Amino acid sequence: MTQPALDAVLLPGRITARRYLSLVDEGVLGPDDRVELLEGVVVSMAPSGPRHDAAVMRLTKIFVRALGDRAVVRPQLTFVAGRKSVPEPDLAILPGTLDDYDRVHPTQALLAVEASDSSLPQDRITKAVIYAAAGIPEYWIVNLRDDVVEVYREPDRHRRLYRDRSRAVPGDVITLVSLPDVRIAVRDVLPRR
Repeated sequence: MTQPALDAVLLPGRITARRYLSLVDEGVLGPDDRVELLEGVVVSMAPSGPRHDAAVMRLTKIFVRALGDRAVVRPQLTFVAGRKSVPEPDLAILPGTLDDYDRVHPTQALLAVEASDSSLPQDRITKAVIYAAAGIPEYWIVNLRDDVVEVYREPDRHRRLYRDRSRAVPGDVITLVSLPDVRIAVRDVLPRR
């Protein structure tokens, strides 16, 4: 990783999404800087392991097949989730078409997904707060520690939390809130041990 990411962390106070994205445009943050903006703080992203990568690849393949052109499947890319957060969800399902995102980063999603092992506490606490505050109707954590999918629904934007939380285990099927005809088998999402 190059030094500029460290300089971004040391900026006084919390920074806005606009300032964070300008650091990218100015070349202060580059493609080798694996960072994201969470609640105004530039946070380093841990290197991913094989099971994490396998989960992201599985999710991408499953959703591309299931959705076709009805929504945009966007793996591990920038998502502007409010004034002080620019996470890079492992997968985001976006409304509209690819052309809608040629000139702007998305600010709305139908579903955000994080594949989680070492980042489980951050994904449960910080990212759940960020995605709920952004009004994302559904958030999944593919919990690689316990081989379950944690499903968060009914965001309360003002309280910054999801009112409905459940766990789906292998053998369960999850129906998407925004696209109820799309059903995803948990066993298809989880990589083998």
